[in-house]
Amino acid sequence: MEGKFGIDVLLRVKLPGSKNCCICKSIIYTFQRATIVMSDITLQPYQSEYIDLALKWNILRFGGPFKLKSGRESPYFFNAGLFNTGHKLQKMAECYANRIVESGIEFDVLFGPAYKGIPLVAATALELARIHGRDVPFCFNRKQTKSYGEGGNLIGAPLQGRVLVVDDVITAGTAINEAVDIISAQPDASMVGVVIALDRQERASEETTESAIMQVEKRLGVKVYSVVTLAQIIKHMEVTRGDSARADIESMQAYRQKYGSS
Repeated sequence: MEGKFGIDVLLRVKLPGSKNCCICKSIIYTFQRATIVMSDITLQPYQSEYIDLALKWNILRFGGPFKLKSGRESPYFFNAGLFNTGHKLQKMAECYANRIVESGIEFDVLFGPAYKGIPLVAATALELARIHGRDVPFCFNRKQTKSYGEGGNLIGAPLQGRVLVVDDVITAGTAINEAVDIISAQPDASMVGVVIALDRQERASEETTESAIMQVEKRLGVKVYSVVTLAQIIKHMEVTRGDSARADIESMQAYRQKYGSS
């Protein structure tokens, strides 16, 4: 069905008191005359909660401009490091766990690159066990190789089999390259995917139309799964905040128009 403004929409069935389609479980947005779900962008309940919490806790900030490592000035900034209390980390890891299960990816061990990946991988393993009943091993590295005690640069479960990397973001891909080197050094380990907090969906540089994530996927031959994308943040804010967040929404749209990946 085509909406009033030429937007393709798909009808869903919503039970009273529910936000989700009783068939496909995707979030349904209610407008004046019809209950519809945007067919191009779908948000699961955990993703909507993730965005709401990021806004509530000022993890997703607006105002800027915020200067990025790329040198670009962004109207928004997502600082995953501010998931810095037990409750906040637990909620973030819950979303990571849900995204992993939703993806259907098969893996044998989780790996968290030092330093930001360390609390993420431990908390995500906890939430996979708590929510989904999946008791999976996890491992992380130390920056300096230890020459005494157990030695080495890896801590936790053996890094072997199919490895799923858990990290916060991918910008230039430097941290992922380091993770690849560590995994490749293990005789029985191979990387099968990466899970991150946010896909900014912007070009890696002015010389390409690909994002850093797209380049990582192409170079390594693995899939990168993000808890949310910039497009999902924009859509969620349009639906739940509307005119009260219009300036922030338009600034993100303008930034994506200028720097968005293909």
